[in-house]
Amino acid sequence: MRMMIGSTLAAVVIAAGLVAPAGAQPMPPYQPVPQVLEEAVPPPPGPRMMWEPGHWHWNGGGYVWVAGHYIRAWRHAHFVPGHWADRRGAWVWVPSHWS
Repeated sequence: MRMMIGSTLAAVVIAAGLVAPAGAQPMPPYQPVPQVLEEAVPPPPGPRMMWEPGHWHWNGGGYVWVAGHYIRAWRHAHFVPGHWADRRGAWVWVPSHWS
């Protein structure tokens, strides 16, 4: 029984390593991320709202623009803007988050 559980666990770990991260670009050659579009920032819709800038999203065949929008600001938290990061040779989009 232990051997079967170990084999199953090993198969799951190996399969997980083969899955590309969400939003990952294909391996080179690929198009570089386009320049960020300038957006007019409208007035905030209410108190404690902050603007999350737009960004380019890789949809598997090309880049599509995701427009900026307002989000509720968290108290006592630091906002980390979304950004592209190199993860094991593939560029992935890291969504904005609070830390």
